[in-house]
Amino acid sequence: MKKIFENKTVLILSTLILGALIGWILKPSASPSEAEHDHVGEAGANTVWTCSMHPQIRLGEPGSCPICGMDLIPTNQMSSGSGNPLVYEMTPEAVALANIHTTRVGGTNAAGELFLTGKIQADERENASVTAKFPGRIEKLYVTFTGERVQVGQKLATLYSPELLSAQRELIEAGKSKADFPELYQAAKEKLRLWKLTEAQIQAIEQSGKVSEQIDILADQSGVVTQRNVALGDYVSTGQVLFNVVNLNKLWVLLDAYESDLASIKLGDPISFSVAGLPGETFTAKVSFIDPLLDPNTRAASVRAEISNSGQKLKPEMFVTAQVKTRTAQPGSDLTVPRTAILWSGKRSVVYVKVPAERPSFEMREVSLGARMGDNYLVESGLQPGEEIVTHGAFAIDAAAQLSGQFSMMNRPETKSLEVSPEFKSQITQVAEAYFGIKNALVNDDLEGTKKGVSLLSQELSKVNMSLVKDQAHVQWMNQLNGLKEASQKINASPSLEEARKHFSMLSFHILEMTETFGINKDVVYKDYCPMAFGDQGAYWLSEKKDITNPYFGASMLTCGEVKQTYLKGQPVLNLAGSNPAPAPLHNH
Repeated sequence: MKKIFENKTVLILSTLILGALIGWILKPSASPSEAEHDHVGEAGANTVWTCSMHPQIRLGEPGSCPICGMDLIPTNQMSSGSGNPLVYEMTPEAVALANIHTTRVGGTNAAGELFLTGKIQADERENASVTAKFPGRIEKLYVTFTGERVQVGQKLATLYSPELLSAQRELIEAGKSKADFPELYQAAKEKLRLWKLTEAQIQAIEQSGKVSEQIDILADQSGVVTQRNVALGDYVSTGQVLFNVVNLNKLWVLLDAYESDLASIKLGDPISFSVAGLPGETFTAKVSFIDPLLDPNTRAASVRAEISNSGQKLKPEMFVTAQVKTRTAQPGSDLTVPRTAILWSGKRSVVYVKVPAERPSFEMREVSLGARMGDNYLVESGLQPGEEIVTHGAFAIDAAAQLSGQFSMMNRPETKSLEVSPEFKSQITQVAEAYFGIKNALVNDDLEGTKKGVSLLSQELSKVNMSLVKDQAHVQWMNQLNGLKEASQKINASPSLEEARKHFSMLSFHILEMTETFGINKDVVYKDYCPMAFGDQGAYWLSEKKDITNPYFGASMLTCGEVKQTYLKGQPVLNLAGSNPAPAPLHNH
């Protein structure tokens, strides 16, 4: 019996163990959603939450900022989504809280468009003052606040005047004997006319034969009351200003032009301008007056244009951003920025430039400053006319970028550019010009023109005096020179456009290296990229035009590509990792 019981126990235990083993094997795995949920939960536990306005706040869970009350966001959303490590993104709430203001930079671009700023003003010739023509007391007031619109002949106030009562009696008495004494009658009427009574008012006094104790003061012109100087019951004297009225159907656009810009502005030049209060709308006018005197503080003269404002859209004191179509292009025209836009760090200081993006984004830009002009500074390099810079709140942006670990004024990347003599820079600029000829020939699918451009480039390379560069600059140039010569020879020996374009990629690599290392004497050039070149391997090239014209595909895909980087004259190129990757190796088949 005992043996049987022991066998049953072993059997039961074996059965339980076997069932557990089969259940574990057949147990369904966690669903993808559950696994993802667990992963997200694990990642969320490690997320640091911060305030876009106060990046020093770093908490382990979402909530509100203890300083400003704004919703916290993950730190990974504070970095730039543009791929440019110099660009810092902010939320619209943070921009509003920091009170960030932007202004467009003035100056002339290569197309001869002069960028100026200014504001709307009322036409001084349309201002009028309504004055008291005789002394008296204000009995009624029909205009009670500034900004009220009035029409010609509209009643503004009613005045009681003892002097006017006497003048009316003189008219009535003179009217009774006007046949015998016409001179006295005419003198009595003329006295009332000089007091600005209308013919209708004078005729009413004569017909009634009674004096009027109160006389209405009428508006001399239509417009808006800009100032009311009297109140009900006030006593006024002769000549006292009661109201100021301005007609806003005609306005002035007053722009500030620096003395370096005045030579390119002429009377009659067309102007197009916009105002922040009417986004998307552009207005046109013509230069009607140029102030012959400069402001001694700002070193600027006022340029005036007149515009019709029948729709009353424009208001005096609106800020204006304008483009003047000048008759002569002056690319060297001075650019100026307000001192409030500059973060000081010596001659090479920092400004923040607003860049187009889904969220407010600002790019840290090094600028080289010149002389001070009033509250502005000349910018020798680093900005283009028409760019929009931060003029209020730049320090808040820089501090937020620094606290979030991005580049800032105190944490800048190293500079890739090397200082070279102006003579050497002029010589390699001619090399770049020859390169542009090759690029444009490939854009036009012109193999013969491409090879002619290569011959010109080789001639320009032979003219470069390599003794003008020393030490590291000399080593860099020798490497680039060898690469340029080798790529040129292979393009020149290419039997087809397809082969020439393969070697053009290598030529572009060395031209980009040359441009980034030494700089060229062109106001602006662009580093373009086509992701579909060479079987989606991608390829870069340098362009003198902002519009994309693709040398790797020509007419078949002319506009394929995008601008990856902009090089400004005199601005050093920062040494960002992977800024200029080498072209993909080419395979011979």
